[in-house]
Amino acid sequence: MKRPQIILVAAGLCLIIGTASRAQMGMNLFKKPAITDIFRPVVGSGAVYETEQNQTKSTMEMTVVGEEAVDGKEAFWLEFGHGDQKTGAMTYGKMLVTKDDFQFHRMIFQQPGRPPVEMPMNPAMRQKSRIDDEMEKWHKVGTEMITVPAGSFLCDHWTKDDGKGDVWASSKVSPMSMVKEVTPSNSMVLIKVITDAKDHITGTPTKIDPEMMKRQMMEQMQKQQNPH
Repeated sequence: MKRPQIILVAAGLCLIIGTASRAQMGMNLFKKPAITDIFRPVVGSGAVYETEQNQTKSTMEMTVVGEEAVDGKEAFWLEFGHGDQKTGAMTYGKMLVTKDDFQFHRMIFQQPGRPPVEMPMNPAMRQKSRIDDEMEKWHKVGTEMITVPAGSFLCDHWTKDDGKGDVWASSKVSPMSMVKEVTPSNSMVLIKVITDAKDHITGTPTKIDPEMMKRQMMEQMQKQQNPH
């Protein structure tokens, strides 16, 4: 995977987190709940999901692999793993997230057989304002017992106002409470709860120069536009 493609993976992981938190955060008719109500990080815990988008299935891991302080605030390392459908090789990325405000502070990725790299962070990649806007579009419609491959869970059922999304969330699932999500274009189902999660990213990460990254992206785009 070339570096421009790594950037797309980074953006995808941000979207995954944003989707999960948007779906579960905005659900109080009188006030918005605190982010800690849905973000339940426990070091060593996590979940494995089967996702399906456009009739293509894949597996995603979401775990909590560490804890440290950021400016005096409690922060957790959230690790995501995604398997290559052809080879089965896993690409891992992890983000350092403060618990009280759900802000991303560091982002590291590692492909199979390669050293880790650290992506530059900037306010535009922090999803908070967009999450806040989306929170009001979801409302709790009841409590249901949901059975998925990982077992049966008593869940809060949230639905989107436009009728184009449903989420079932349980406090027994860390870190994002997600048990099942269904939208017109994709689905996400819990297939395994992890209780002994380990950090898959090893070695000292190399920080990517943002300007160099931009130049490489432009070069890659030019090559694609002019293959000869």
